[in-house]
Amino acid sequence: MSTKQPDWEAIERAYRAGALSIRTIADRNGVSDTAIRKKAKALGWERDLSEQVRKEVRNKLVRGEVREDQCANPERDAEIIEEAAEEGATVVRSHRRDIRKATNLANLLMDDLMTTIKHREEIEEEIERDTADDQSGFRRSAMLGAVSLPSNAKTLFQLSSAMKNLQVLERNAFGLDDKEQSKDADELSQLMDELSKDA
Repeated sequence: MSTKQPDWEAIERAYRAGALSIRTIADRNGVSDTAIRKKAKALGWERDLSEQVRKEVRNKLVRGEVREDQCANPERDAEIIEEAAEEGATVVRSHRRDIRKATNLANLLMDDLMTTIKHREEIEEEIERDTADDQSGFRRSAMLGAVSLPSNAKTLFQLSSAMKNLQVLERNAFGLDDKEQSKDADELSQLMDELSKDA
């Protein structure tokens, strides 16, 4: 039974694009990262297109097309840039959708908190009526605690922190801050992962 040979052309393209780690490229192509490093050294592959890829991801998101760049091998490099830019643009668009969903959820939770605060006295009175037969007072205490001022303040703080993080992510995903525009798709993904851990 013959072993499937690695697609070294695809590996070279991914390596030179610089958008994925060598370990990720190795995992996707069923070879070791050491084998890729040896091949790259032997054939003189350079990871020299990553900055161009980042530029093209931004251009693709704004214009939907890739600009021609002056490269040592323009046709081959343009192919690599196009492929990596499309993958990066897909990731960023996905992040934009996720950020929008999370922002909508945070807004709904903020509205719910506002309703609770506006009607706290009515809610407290209803809790008192509903727990009139609570001999231990535990149930009443827990229910009143959930709508108390300290509980509301804590929820407000958590929602404000989440919304602040979401605003940073959204501005980053849409390239609205100059200082954020140098971040690539991997950094966006890392920020999304951190936010999901905090949730």
